[in-house]
Amino acid sequence: MWCPGALPSVAGVTDTVVRRRSPLRRFAGWSQRHHWAAIVAWVLVVGALAVTAGRVGSAFADDTTLPGSESQRVADALAASDQGPARDEVTIVVHRDDGLTEPASRDAIRGLLDRVADEEGVRAVSDPFAGPGSVAPDGRTALATVTLESAPGESDPEVVAALIDTELDGYQVEWGGDAVRAANESGGPAEGIGLLAAIVILVPLFGSLLAAAMPLVTAVFAVGSAVSAVVLASHLLSVPSYATAMMALVGLGVGIDYALLVFVRYRQEIREGAPRAAATERALDTAGRSVLFAGITVIVALLGMLTLRLAAFQSLALSVALTVLATMLASITLLPALLTLFGRRLEARILRQEARRAARRGASGSGGPSGEPSGSRSGAPAAGDRWRGLARLIHRHRVPALVGGVLVLLVLSVPALGMRLGFADAGTDAPDSTTRKAYDLIAEGFGPGTNGPLLVLAPDEASAEQAAAAVRSVQGVASVVPHQPAPQTVLVVPQWGPADERTADLVHRLRDTLGTVGDDYAVGGSVPAAIDFAETVSERLPWFIGAVVGLSALMLLIVFRSILVPIQAAVSNLLSIGAALGVMTFVYGDGNLGAQPGPIEAFLPVIVFAVVFGLSMDYEVFLVSRVHEEWRRRADAAAAMREGLATTGGVITAAAAIMIVVFGSFVLSGDRMLGEMGLGLAAAVLVDALAVRCLVVPAVFALAGDRAWWLPRRLDARLPDVRLH
Repeated sequence: MWCPGALPSVAGVTDTVVRRRSPLRRFAGWSQRHHWAAIVAWVLVVGALAVTAGRVGSAFADDTTLPGSESQRVADALAASDQGPARDEVTIVVHRDDGLTEPASRDAIRGLLDRVADEEGVRAVSDPFAGPGSVAPDGRTALATVTLESAPGESDPEVVAALIDTELDGYQVEWGGDAVRAANESGGPAEGIGLLAAIVILVPLFGSLLAAAMPLVTAVFAVGSAVSAVVLASHLLSVPSYATAMMALVGLGVGIDYALLVFVRYRQEIREGAPRAAATERALDTAGRSVLFAGITVIVALLGMLTLRLAAFQSLALSVALTVLATMLASITLLPALLTLFGRRLEARILRQEARRAARRGASGSGGPSGEPSGSRSGAPAAGDRWRGLARLIHRHRVPALVGGVLVLLVLSVPALGMRLGFADAGTDAPDSTTRKAYDLIAEGFGPGTNGPLLVLAPDEASAEQAAAAVRSVQGVASVVPHQPAPQTVLVVPQWGPADERTADLVHRLRDTLGTVGDDYAVGGSVPAAIDFAETVSERLPWFIGAVVGLSALMLLIVFRSILVPIQAAVSNLLSIGAALGVMTFVYGDGNLGAQPGPIEAFLPVIVFAVVFGLSMDYEVFLVSRVHEEWRRRADAAAAMREGLATTGGVITAAAAIMIVVFGSFVLSGDRMLGEMGLGLAAAVLVDALAVRCLVVPAVFALAGDRAWWLPRRLDARLPDVRLH
């Protein structure tokens, strides 16, 4: 077991001389001596990647295949029966309250469709009056399918936008389809709003725009290089179209966070009298180690998605992990170079601010005998006293603090118990969007199930007739159309919409019914595919959670030489994830706070788990590493937590505030999936920074006392020696 008799660590030059220079210290020294080379290298790399990616373009592809599932069997059979390459399709919905059955109405609609057929990028347009099923029974709504020249998912938004502008006087014309939804997404100024909000937080924190720019520039360079690299990699790998947005979401948050932690430690060393070079080395050797460990933890959590063996997660996990890796590298290479380049101006600003603080403390009589603030060490800012006061308060009321923090997390997690997984469709779009209007017109005129029909695949045409007869009697089936869209298939229209839970139950009933007919039948389509995906994820999720939690706990065990730390981290991080999923379900699942109700994207719980678990580990490492450092110095558990919270509480709060505004800004992106993820991550960071780091962790350490750092001697002897300070 670790004995706390280590030599005390002295800040500044003495610390640099006494301790053997670590690799990070030597790396910081190299970055300072070659700061121009480091900055120019980053500029050249980011610029070259951006220019190349701009010229080559992207080749994103959303791989939603699920080998071995019934829905995938149906999709593969339909793809094999198609003649020629698949084409993207959109639906045009024409409605008039007075009806569309009059010859004049038919001629007007055919004229509209002829104009659509003449538009750029249109391959063919169906005639709704040429056959049955395309005009609603009440005669007021008609559907026509517009086949585009492009492949599914590759339609030019400008081409689709031109189609949407087609109108017909006296008629309501609405458009549906994935290509229309993609063209209508506003995109929103999410990244810009997040960066602006970060500046608003950082400038008052550091007192100058130059100091505030350090973390921002580091994060932007890191995210820019990673996004450009992934755009180029999309030509070699199947990268989903939403990967870059998620990379920006996660990269900006953690990039600013990591650079902020290093810069704050640099500022602290300057305040304590260290020369600029020594301050940079010390910052990189302490906060830099925490950044590396935290980043590795996030990457481990992201790569844990590979254990699910699903194509939808593989490239996404690698892409976001690459972004986190880039932010780590930028924090220990680009940031030290920038600190060297602007170090003189930053040092002058920091010392002037510290002099003004000292003068104010002296004027108010709050200084100690030597002029230092009460309870501070080497001129620490007075703001730390408030965190020391919080630590003392929690130490006195440790049980209520622990119970209160856990209750907050549990209450926020309750809505997650009713979370429904699926894929958002036009039924969750904004009520004033053309896709939502088209969805509602189809549901009203043809029945809700028409927006999400099911497909039954039979071995041959004769078996398809038998399948049609079998499924007609199943409760919840509105209609059955054999030989659609292929001779061996049957189209089943449910009585309810695609997002309705009763439709999911119908899919299972159909599969059970067809199972009594034969083993070669399969039920597919978008709704069954979402069900299969959600069930597959649920089956493999325990392995994923076990791998991520186990590896992260092992890393914490090695670094902090404690049994309690990894257990506390795992439990509190899981509670934070539950709270994040609960908030997502409350807003987007139940339709509160102005959001449209509907299912949560089936793959988001996995992504949110990976990202939130990694980010929660960030704050765990930042706080506990300072507590561990103080405990090794003082051998006093209560004082260690008090000083650890005093030195990191303000930084964690500022970092959390930045992450919250960056993540929260993606709610404005116009994309439901990004909004769900942004809200979930913002909620997780908020509860983690407030409930977990300010209540739960200090209370647990207060209850444990010195036992918080207990480790069996035999286990301690077998673990490798890895230190963060």
